Amino acid sequence: MADRFYLYDESEQTKTRFVSFMGENQRFDIAIMSTTRYYGKQLVLDVQSNRFAIIGIDDLEEPGYIEHAFHLDEKDADELRSFLYEIV
Repeated sequence: MADRFYLYDESEQTKTRFVSFMGENQRFDIAIMSTTRYYGKQLVLDVQSNRFAIIGIDDLEEPGYIEHAFHLDEKDADELRSFLYEIV
């Protein structure tokens, strides 16, 4: 077997918050990971849809970013965005 070329292989302690809440049209089951990576942004995982994104305030303000990252319509994305503004 050939030697594997790693770009990096590191371990880090992270803080993870699990939140579940009901929006008007759907349930959100979210895991938010805080780490020293990603320039202070949060790794946000949607457990229901198996989608994730690295999110900071600049991403929340980017039109269409949440809709695209989590495959949500505008109304559901606004509910998720509103929650994420509270924690990011």
